[in-house]
Amino acid sequence: MIRRTFLAALAVSSLLLATGANAASPDNTLILETSKGKVTIELRPDLAPKHVAQIKTLVGKHFYDGIIFHRVIEGFMAQTGDPTGTGMGGSDLPDIPAEFSKTHFGRGTVGMARAQDPDSANSQFFIMFADGSFLDGQYTVWGQVTEGMDVVDKINRGEPPASPDKIVKARLASNPN
Repeated sequence: MIRRTFLAALAVSSLLLATGANAASPDNTLILETSKGKVTIELRPDLAPKHVAQIKTLVGKHFYDGIIFHRVIEGFMAQTGDPTGTGMGGSDLPDIPAEFSKTHFGRGTVGMARAQDPDSANSQFFIMFADGSFLDGQYTVWGQVTEGMDVVDKINRGEPPASPDKIVKARLASNPN
């Protein structure tokens, strides 16, 4: 009887995994259509609820559509989210207070860019190419790439890149328009 119960539980777990039941909800799944392809990011409101709310608001306003990756450093990260393309701009929304956590900045981690003031994050964010443990506890983690790191790896490098790639369209999976 115990073996049969275990096998039934294993079958249910396999079915849940196969149907994506353990995946992030569509409301917490950000899809970036970039000039290099599609990147899917699981939003982490459990770590940074204010940052995730700001990102969702900006996505809903189509703020990120057409914005370039203005700072892309080999072996480190790709940064975007500045409407001026200079690294000095932001949205018209208020800056967000820091929401630091113990979450590790590893490959595919999405963090919020900011000025020297920890409470100066606004619209700019970055995606890690590699380990960045020196950022742990110093910057806010608000997402994780779940698909498309091969696309992120193809983004043109430079500060700024000579031919910058861009976010063509940013949408939540729950609202693809």
